Amino acid sequence: MTDFIRSDPALDEPVTRREPLIGYFTAGFKPRERWLVGTEYEKLAVDRRTGRAAPFSGPRGIEELLRRLADRYGWTPRRENGRIIALEGERVQITLEPGAQLELAGEACDSIHCAEAELTQHVNQIVAVAADLGLAFLGLGMQPLSSVDAIEWVPKERYGIMGPYMLRVGTLGQRMMKQTATVQTNIDFSDELDAMEKMRVAMGLVPVITAMFANSPIAEGRRTGYMSFREHIWTDTDRDRSGLLPFVFLPEAGFEDYVDWALGVPMYFIRREGRLVDLSGMPFREYLRHGARGHHATLADWQLHLTTLFPEVRLKTYVEIRCADSQPPERMLALPALVKGVLYDDDCRLAAWDLVKRWSFSERLAAYEASHREALDARVRGIRLLDLATELCAIARSGLSRQGLRNGAGEDETIYLASLERQLVTGKSPARVIAERWEGEWEERIDRLIEFTAWRAE
Repeated sequence: MTDFIRSDPALDEPVTRREPLIGYFTAGFKPRERWLVGTEYEKLAVDRRTGRAAPFSGPRGIEELLRRLADRYGWTPRRENGRIIALEGERVQITLEPGAQLELAGEACDSIHCAEAELTQHVNQIVAVAADLGLAFLGLGMQPLSSVDAIEWVPKERYGIMGPYMLRVGTLGQRMMKQTATVQTNIDFSDELDAMEKMRVAMGLVPVITAMFANSPIAEGRRTGYMSFREHIWTDTDRDRSGLLPFVFLPEAGFEDYVDWALGVPMYFIRREGRLVDLSGMPFREYLRHGARGHHATLADWQLHLTTLFPEVRLKTYVEIRCADSQPPERMLALPALVKGVLYDDDCRLAAWDLVKRWSFSERLAAYEASHREALDARVRGIRLLDLATELCAIARSGLSRQGLRNGAGEDETIYLASLERQLVTGKSPARVIAERWEGEWEERIDRLIEFTAWRAE
């Protein structure tokens, strides 16, 4: 949920009509030869000894980790009200989620090989500094022990507005903010038709992808009853702005449909003179027509609003796939590899759509919810998500093989699917493996969960 947006004076002009909002997305049009893939990696940090969430503050907290990363590796700290809340590199940023989850907003790359080099460097840096502080980063989608109230808020102005609003619109929103972590992939499009086709296919595949990457079965020291509790949390976070979007599955759907939906979603805030103005609860449509608190809508406000919408597949000037739990480093790049293989090859995109195109929207919702609880064991029309996931992975392998981008060792991007393929051969999601060990050989001991899931330097 990166909130880092580079300023653009051209976006400060007032807008009063829908047309500029629709036109905003056209800035993302790129010819195929310029398509890139971006990945955002969120990680949970815990006290290695106790398993409790790492605090933001204090001598062994995440702010201190950011300070040491800056001192040791040359990152530039970004402060808010005197506190370090992000780091900037030459082409990447490290930001913080509300519960001090650490996110690397990676460089948009032309290959997964580029992303692999970036991720390896990041893992080595954060693991080294975390070890000095007695912290561990976990390859999980959910804080395994600490309750919401036990996790310190990162002191960012936006979270002071979002946090209270979450209590008004759902029961699990603050859990989403403070306890969860994801990995997401961002992809380009050539035109409106291409963007909406990628949205449609990706949205259709959400239950399958969720099941493949389900990795959050433990919360507050016990089994939750879900393989992806992180994804379940989204179902009662804020239904106005999250979940599956039915209009995406209409053949004629376009940018205008997404804009109409987004206009109806309540806002959180706008930014003026470096500070946030709380407009929580006001639909953007009303703000566009009438303004609020002496302010009137701009494209910069629209850009900011789009970052506060949380459907499973999100449209900005690129398409974001957001439905996967965070993973250990060896599986982090499986998501962008899967997405690139499927969505950047026309034949593979059609083959992937063929897996899910016949489902009604009610079946999509049922599969979506079943994937949270059962992951690969869930069924749609009698077919296991495991079987669909295995076929999807084969489709992605075909696409990456045809794209033919190789590293210095002569390997193509299919190497990043290998860990996912090994997982699928077992017939078990990552969460199922953890749940079985938790109730079996680990005897529900948090130290054993940490040892199994802790990130290690390469």
